[in-house]
Amino acid sequence: MTSHPEAIEQQTPFLIRVFLWLAIWTHVISGLITLFVIFPLASPESKKCHIQKWSTRLLQIFGIELKAANTQILPKRSFLLCSNHISWMDIHAINALMPIRFVAKSEVEKWPIFGWMAKQLGTVFIKRDSSRHAQLVVGELAKTLQSESVCIFPEGTSTNGESVRPFKPNLFESAVMADAPVYSLAIRYLSKSTGQRSDAPAFVGDMGLLESMSLILKNRNLLVELTFFPPSGSAPEMPTDRKWLALHSHEQISQYLLDSN
Repeated sequence: MTSHPEAIEQQTPFLIRVFLWLAIWTHVISGLITLFVIFPLASPESKKCHIQKWSTRLLQIFGIELKAANTQILPKRSFLLCSNHISWMDIHAINALMPIRFVAKSEVEKWPIFGWMAKQLGTVFIKRDSSRHAQLVVGELAKTLQSESVCIFPEGTSTNGESVRPFKPNLFESAVMADAPVYSLAIRYLSKSTGQRSDAPAFVGDMGLLESMSLILKNRNLLVELTFFPPSGSAPEMPTDRKWLALHSHEQISQYLLDSN
């Protein structure tokens, strides 16, 4: 089901958007201060609390309501979380629910301010189309998974959320090496007015970050839905094939989105 929110919903008035831009940059500055002043001496739990509060407030500024399903299946131990990828907002939506480490494309590290912030929060950056660098990242992730959960976006790019591109299996090897379970996450952005999928948050093509932020502010009536899925059933042993893990995760997410749309 394809939706065109700009044609069916009233856009946020210009003056309100001006105020919201001020709120965004004020919030970004507060985040920078937190990273400079508080994080160096903060405990891991305190850091997670700050990340969660900051991300929750960011969603509020952009008018995005958060809804999560099946969170009760998530374990207390560390795990690999595999998700489809629609927007730069995905990370903040997940962090608003449960702060977690992320793997992001290396281009994100070069973003003004936001790239630096992502680095300070422990984001692991990976060079696309570089198998050698991917192998190094896999080793780093395997060590991280011994004590912390990590989220990956194995499509390797973002989409409009209507379907899911094939998953690249490389990073799933980290879960095999760390003997960590793989949980799946389906992300959807919906219009709160129509209940239909919204293209407004989609960060696709040659779109820049500021352009994407502006588009979301214009269509400030969104719901982000996070739906979690368990590992591969009740088999006595965890699968040890990264390609199988990638395919299983892909099928869970793509089938859910197909049924939902």
